[in-house]
Amino acid sequence: ERFGAELVADDIVEVDLTSDPKVLKTATDTYTARSVVLAMGSGYRKLGLPNEEALSGRGVSWCATCDGFFFKEQHIAVVGGGDSAIEEANFLSKFAETVTIVHRREELRASKIMQDRARANPKIRFLWNTVVREVVGADGKVAGLDVEDVRSGERSRLEVTGLFVAIGHQPNTDL
Repeated sequence: ERFGAELVADDIVEVDLTSDPKVLKTATDTYTARSVVLAMGSGYRKLGLPNEEALSGRGVSWCATCDGFFFKEQHIAVVGGGDSAIEEANFLSKFAETVTIVHRREELRASKIMQDRARANPKIRFLWNTVVREVVGADGKVAGLDVEDVRSGERSRLEVTGLFVAIGHQPNTDL
């Protein structure tokens, strides 16, 4: 702003990047510019399960540092196997009674040092070769997870009150 930039907090609904100058439209205004920088950010990648959105903020989260303290002395799960998932699990173990890492493979993709920390943590357990098939809700909050062993197809219930999804980010590039 101190160099003369005008900041507009609005959503762009239409662009023409082929014209000169370029044209950007909101619901109410039209802007022109010689250059446009598309900085759309990213969002958390989701599992795509039916109850995932409905139970967001009611036991389903994508941010351990934001929501971890709500799960004191509870059993929670983290889905993922990379550095982010393992870091989330280690952080959550400060609050939770147990943290179960649900991973679809037999080994983690996280760095060795992160894996060693998680394996040395007595509050962290691993559920290998497993995917979440359903987030089970009761009384408007997470009451468990229906999980499936990817090798045998056997389904079971994981009794948790929280689910942290740590499977990466999706760029917000859908124009």
